Amino acid sequence: MAAEGGGKEMNEIKTQFTTREGLYKLLSHSEYSRPNRVPFNSQGSNPVRVSFVNVNDQSGNGDRLCFNVGRELYFYIYKGVRKAADLSKPIDKRIYKGTQPTCHDFNHLTATAESVSLLVGFSAGQVQLIDPIKKETSKLFNEERLIDKSRVTCVKWVPGSESLFLVAHSSGNMYLYNVEHTCGTTAPHYQLLKQGESFAVHTCKSKSTRNPLLKWTVGEGALNEFAFSPDGKFLACVSQDGFLRVFNFDSVELHGTMKSYFGGLLCVCWSPDGKYIVTGGEDDLVTVWSFGDCRVIARGHGHKSWVSVVAFDPYTTSVEESDPMEFSGSDEDFQDLHFGRDRANSTQSRLSKRNSTDSRPVSVTYRFGSVGQDTQLCLWDLTEDILFPHQPLSRARTHTNVMNATSPPAGSGGANPGSNGNSITTPGNSVPPPLPRSNSLPHSAVSNAGSKSSVMDGAIASGVSKFATLSLHDRKERHHEKDHKRNHSMGHISSKSSDKLNLVTKTKTDPAKTLGTPLCPRMEDVPLLEPLICKKIAHERLTVLIFLEDCIVTACQEGFICTWARPGKVGLLSSQNQANSPSGTVV
Repeated sequence: MAAEGGGKEMNEIKTQFTTREGLYKLLSHSEYSRPNRVPFNSQGSNPVRVSFVNVNDQSGNGDRLCFNVGRELYFYIYKGVRKAADLSKPIDKRIYKGTQPTCHDFNHLTATAESVSLLVGFSAGQVQLIDPIKKETSKLFNEERLIDKSRVTCVKWVPGSESLFLVAHSSGNMYLYNVEHTCGTTAPHYQLLKQGESFAVHTCKSKSTRNPLLKWTVGEGALNEFAFSPDGKFLACVSQDGFLRVFNFDSVELHGTMKSYFGGLLCVCWSPDGKYIVTGGEDDLVTVWSFGDCRVIARGHGHKSWVSVVAFDPYTTSVEESDPMEFSGSDEDFQDLHFGRDRANSTQSRLSKRNSTDSRPVSVTYRFGSVGQDTQLCLWDLTEDILFPHQPLSRARTHTNVMNATSPPAGSGGANPGSNGNSITTPGNSVPPPLPRSNSLPHSAVSNAGSKSSVMDGAIASGVSKFATLSLHDRKERHHEKDHKRNHSMGHISSKSSDKLNLVTKTKTDPAKTLGTPLCPRMEDVPLLEPLICKKIAHERLTVLIFLEDCIVTACQEGFICTWARPGKVGLLSSQNQANSPSGTVV
């Protein structure tokens, strides 16, 4: 961990920090918040969230920013490191009564300078589709709360789709919607599509296609967050029961799972090449899980409280090759690449070079970050000495401080029942064989009455009904708690198709029995990472961490969205602004 001073200095809010790339600076004049800049009283409010979209306008300033604070939702032009924020001119501002926005997501596929599609989830369970540029509200889903009455925890557009989106609730359920379909006037009836250990997927039974297209019931307790893999084929979910579950989204099959050290998992993200997943949660740890091997490969300890957000930095993640590429004709010993939107594929191909049998030394560094309720930002490097522990350490690296770099324990024997015949990209044949995947839960395909693809094919545009003005009632009902009691079953999975929802096997997992297994290795059995930097950057708990090309964006529960310029990315105006701001401590 980076050295800090004692006493008063420990509690000082940092405005800059240094890594091997150089100096990161907080741009005080690029701070976004409510127009009055007054800190928000966050007691009892939902976390502040931030969403970005680029509308590709001709001005070169196409970034748009959306954030929620309490009952309010704001939509601004985001000027980043280039110009100071003008809070007096939000493009759109909405104040909701009786409910609060909890999360939101832009459709990057359809965004233009004239129109954007923004999904907003609410504390009472509804989902709204709005266009903040046109200032239109086009649709409301789950309006009567007949589908789910619990808080929306995460909403995302399905990658590559203009109309499909996925919504998670604190009830532990996820629903697949099509913006073109209605939600019906009665509660939906469901038919079991597929079932496995601790999950079930149902289709909606109705004469005409209606929302939701699919209902996923996953684990126990709230489903806190989900994330699609970079190729959109897999879905990683983290729940209050402490489990990471990774599904093949198309085939609705469970690929693998992992258990937190203790407590719920709150956040999840994928590496840019889809090979690793990082989670954070109530154990104050960040956990790195290998998608190919289905096992924990490292944990990181730096936070003093719950970890609320984890995110990879695709612009600092890099690959170095000690030998030239086969067809490059290059004589250079090392070629360094950075993940970017346009260069991810070429970097992935270099990562895939590890699959070749004549393994050449390749140096890989993944950068990721985390923020937590301890108001601290941590940055981490995941290096090849962790990724490939049996390879000799490469020459240029180890910013990662490995405290316990012992080899992972041998897991219990047995074939992997979770394999569904799909080819899975692994880190490569040059790596020692993966542990037996006893932590990949078996799936019991109860019913093959249709497939997700056929459900998707049926989800084509149909009539669009308009709805009345948004009027949401956040009643203090605890229906989702009753749902959990109803769904709890210690029995075995039934082999018959049924539309009853209590078929999901929800056997309580004893933490003492999972600890020390591949599902949840002991602390001394996997490498323990220390953060590159660990800085207190806010007065209130942090809720946002987003890596952009020229800056890092963070936000805290007071409603302040901060821009940290990357090394060398501070513009002239920003430098002048920075000269007037309090100086930070550089470590």
